[in-house]
This record gives sequence, structure tokens and C-alpha cells, in this order.
Amino acid sequence: MPTGSKSKYSPKQKRMAHDIEKGYEHRGTSKGEAQRRAWATVNKKYGGGAKSGSGGKSKSTPKRNHNSHSR
Repeated sequence: MPTGSKSKYSPKQKRMAHDIEKGYEHRGTSKGEAQRRAWATVNKKYGGGAKSGSGGKSKSTPKRNHNSHSR
């Protein structure tokens, strides 16, 4: 069982973790391990619990490859 509080997660994030957890359990993973993996996946995708304001991660724009000679 994860020890951290899940109160900062949005309903969508909680639902996603639950669905992922059920998928792991369906494939034979223990409940505790399935729960750990599910929250790790949600954290990787969203960077942790819901953020207030504009405190989320910013996406960088892709850099152009100036070394390519294709035209």
C-alpha cells in the first residue's frame, strides 16, 4: 500500500491509477505491486499530484536539426 497521501490527485488521475492497477491485477501481479506500479505510471505521466496555477511542467519546443542536408 502506498504511504503517501492521494488527496492532491485529480479525480482523473485517481481513476487512471485504479484502471492501471486493475490491469496489472488481471495479469497476475499482486495487489500491492499493482498499486505501486499504477501510481508510478500516473506520477511519470503527470509529474505527481494536481498542481495549482501554472506550476506544471513546461514543454520545450522541438529544436530544428541544422546539420541535415535534406531538401
